Amino acid sequence: MGVFSSMIVPEPLDSKTTIDAFLPKQMAQRAEDVGVKKAELPVSTMFILALLAGAFIALGSVFSTTVTAGAGAMPFGVTKLLGGVTFSLGLILVVVAGAELFTGNNLIVMAMASKKITLSQMLRCWLIVFLGNFVGSMATAVGVLIAGHHMHGNGAVGLNLLQIAASKCELGFLQAVALGVLCNALVCLAIWLCYSARSSTDKILSIIFPITAFVAAGFEHCVANMYLIPIGILTKQFAADEFWQAIGAKATDFEMLTWNNFFVANLIPVTIGNIFGGSVMVGLVYWYVYLRQKKTPSS
Repeated sequence: MGVFSSMIVPEPLDSKTTIDAFLPKQMAQRAEDVGVKKAELPVSTMFILALLAGAFIALGSVFSTTVTAGAGAMPFGVTKLLGGVTFSLGLILVVVAGAELFTGNNLIVMAMASKKITLSQMLRCWLIVFLGNFVGSMATAVGVLIAGHHMHGNGAVGLNLLQIAASKCELGFLQAVALGVLCNALVCLAIWLCYSARSSTDKILSIIFPITAFVAAGFEHCVANMYLIPIGILTKQFAADEFWQAIGAKATDFEMLTWNNFFVANLIPVTIGNIFGGSVMVGLVYWYVYLRQKKTPSS
């Protein structure tokens, strides 16, 4: 089980405890304590849990892209809503099953701001988890390709994957940063809400609405994109002729789908935006409100 999951399991009840949700000040303390334990994880444990998180987010993406495939006749908003609700599976798996997700781990900044961990410890955690998320996502993409998932619905799923991946590679740099900021503000708010939870049901309900909102609004999540863009590129490169015949298109129709565009036009700017949205807009804001006065009583 991951440290995040183990730190927010329901606490045993006694005469002094309550089943009410934790209040924001208590949530801030819990977030700080979890940040310390995350930063102190052994490298091997941290990396394995990050692998799982990459795979979990990829599975949420598989669910979402399958449900929204061939939904052209449905209203745009309804399709996006369905995609968001189904994508929520990914973070539910991360939180309840236990795993280490780079975007959620941006909240470790609260422990760093309180001087419970060092800047180097925080950056070490972020780097290891980012790499683990990438490997887990890529491995899932390869597995999904080999499974022939792109052929489902007479190629409708594969076409959906290609269109989603291509649109992500066409973003401008500043636009991608802004979409990343907005995305991880919502993701970290979902994690923040989970610190109020005393049960798995509480956590799941805390996750669904913020995650559905970011997907429906078209915001950009770096770990989700570690699956969504590579699976599009791999489909473009390795899909058989029967797939292209089924969808009435050809690989050259998706010229923007390249590894260079994946990294330069999407992953780098989106990651920058995710870090700012999670660390500054959520983590440091709540640290300032609930933890700063406690740590610096003279202020």
